[in-house]
Amino acid sequence: MKLIRTEDAVGHVLCHDLTQIIKDQYKDARFRKGHVVTEEDIPVLLSMGKEHLYVWEMTPGMLHEDEGAERLLALCANANMERSGVKEGKIELKAACDGLFRVRSEALRAVNAIDELMIATRKGGTAVKKGDKLAGMRVIPLIIAEEKLDAAKAAGDAPLLELRPWVRKTAAIVATGSEVKKGLIQDTFTPVVKDKLASYGIETLSVTYPGDGVENVANAVTEARQTGAEVILCTGGMSVDPDDNTPGGIKASGARIVTYGAPVLPGAMFLLGYYDDGTPVMGLPGCVMYAGATIFDLVLPWVAADVPVTRDWIVSLGEGGLCLGCKPCHWPACPFGK
Repeated sequence: MKLIRTEDAVGHVLCHDLTQIIKDQYKDARFRKGHVVTEEDIPVLLSMGKEHLYVWEMTPGMLHEDEGAERLLALCANANMERSGVKEGKIELKAACDGLFRVRSEALRAVNAIDELMIATRKGGTAVKKGDKLAGMRVIPLIIAEEKLDAAKAAGDAPLLELRPWVRKTAAIVATGSEVKKGLIQDTFTPVVKDKLASYGIETLSVTYPGDGVENVANAVTEARQTGAEVILCTGGMSVDPDDNTPGGIKASGARIVTYGAPVLPGAMFLLGYYDDGTPVMGLPGCVMYAGATIFDLVLPWVAADVPVTRDWIVSLGEGGLCLGCKPCHWPACPFGK
């Protein structure tokens, strides 16, 4: 920090706020700490009685906080994101569309382990809507050594963030159970599933009622695939009762099973598989019909964005996979699945 003549301050960085007072009109900081003085600022500063200024002496290898924030933005920004301007050395990113927000967690931790800079994001692997805030970044001091930004780039070379829009647009539902097929009970499961699909822009093309039995379920799933649906959903018949044949029917239809069972409550009896053409198929346990949030709500955004779901990812849901049953339900603004 040094004191210099105002006329010599062009290109230098202010060390403190400078308040301007105009009687009955204005009283506020006209120039903020960190502001880079321009030629146009000189007359204004002199009119404020500022003949000398305290400024940071910029030296080679040092960057202003605004430039540092821009460097951090370059590590994060990706398609389908909108940035803010730089304000007091901080930049924010927002979603430019609905989609699945993802974070390269290990790379983000490596960047944040570097002193004097930071990037904060919302939880990765979650659904976001257009306009939602995704991340904010800044350097901590007013100026920072350029080598620290170089180290951040080396730690997180590829974009740290990704926003995948919804791309799967159609679904077919196979509602199992002889009691439903015979009309002994009303199908209250399908409307819930259709509503959840619609919230991701997915249209339900067909609903079939095959009853019970592995062969019946397998045939119904095969017919559902022939509709061209991009997602296949089977409701009911997912527990361990002898006549619950949905898992067997899905397997018999040719699906490669990723998991039958998930470390999530509610939703332990969930099934996920894929066909050779990449079409996903899910077996939904009964809890999806009545619970506010289940395993289905955690997996559906990934499926809608056409991001392959692996068994390892399903396994990772165990931590945070316990719904606390809050009344009223606050999903998705809650810790479930996070």
